[in-house]
Amino acid sequence: MSHPQISRRTAELGTENAFVVLAEVNSLIREGRDIISFCIGQPDFRTPEHVQQAAIDAIRGGMHGYTASAGIVELRTAAARYMGAMRGLSIDPEHVVIGAGAKPFIAYSILATTDHGAGDEVIYPNPGFPIYESQIRANGAVPVSLALRESRDFAFDPEELERCLTPRTRLLILNSPHNPTGGILDRRTLESVAAILRRHPQVWIYADEIYSRLCYGEPFASIASLPDMYERTIIADGASKTWAMTGWRIGFASNPVLAPQFVRWVTNTESCATHVSQWAALAAIDGPQDAAEAMRSSFLERRDLIVGLLNAVPGVSCRTPGGAFYAWPNVTEACRMIGAADSEVFRRRLLLEAGVAVLADIHFGARVAGDGQHIRFSYAASAQAIKDGVARMARFIESNRVAG
Repeated sequence: MSHPQISRRTAELGTENAFVVLAEVNSLIREGRDIISFCIGQPDFRTPEHVQQAAIDAIRGGMHGYTASAGIVELRTAAARYMGAMRGLSIDPEHVVIGAGAKPFIAYSILATTDHGAGDEVIYPNPGFPIYESQIRANGAVPVSLALRESRDFAFDPEELERCLTPRTRLLILNSPHNPTGGILDRRTLESVAAILRRHPQVWIYADEIYSRLCYGEPFASIASLPDMYERTIIADGASKTWAMTGWRIGFASNPVLAPQFVRWVTNTESCATHVSQWAALAAIDGPQDAAEAMRSSFLERRDLIVGLLNAVPGVSCRTPGGAFYAWPNVTEACRMIGAADSEVFRRRLLLEAGVAVLADIHFGARVAGDGQHIRFSYAASAQAIKDGVARMARFIESNRVAG
């Protein structure tokens, strides 16, 4: 049957390949295959009990209708206090907007700072969360990638950032702690970035800090905390990673100038975040933090476990990530050892032949020249799954060595 054409914008829209691979994994599991999966980026814990109870109370209390597009006043106030305390800022609740997760604010920030087809440029990290590039393109701006380098523990060279900036640059996306590498931007790096941006006053900053509570060793640092930066920085955070609330869909963003513009975008799209979830998020922020701290401690133990195990695998080397719950091992030599053309071939063979599901570097952007081949493990998995999965990978490499 013939049908009208779909738009080129939709046909060319990128996706989040974690969900594509997850569908592939689930299909194999339905076929009876034994798969250990490290491909999805979400905590493997239950939402804390007091947060669940707050949602039940909200349902029983009749919190079933629309809220203001900006979110309920109670949550905006709590989120302002929470984000401000972490960053040494005094944030006005009027400058906070609640969204259906933090992800919509990526698009809203691009929409609020660039004009479609005007040649406005957005700089984003590479490798990076794939939705950055897809939303830049879909909203008619020009994507400019900024390489994260293994030699810098997956931070970028501030001099490279300076070379990327032009009079057409409108937005710089920073993500720390970082998906997919687990790298962080420390205060010293951010001070260098701030010094550069003071010479480019036309550039907004999107600070994706959804993993802010998952820093290990180096304390969390936000560019919004530095002199002259808060007014031009969109702080994006949320409930998903800190309190294991990915499916509740609650994010919060703050900027004193753009907050009213974000409210209008929320009105134009989702109307408001889910009423019940907003009351649950309020309980998450204001309630006891022992569950969140226990999750963080568990992730830290798993990080140390998986990094140690990966570095013992033939042909694999893995930097110690500073935050989030991802490991980004270099598998260049492992690919050569088994005759895999690249990390994507390695990933697919690892899944089909060894039953271990990971993501490849190309799922997060073009490979960084000179940095080799990488795969991503999400270590939001049990210690036993980590041990078994890495052992399977080691056996897979050893049993598939090619001559030469």
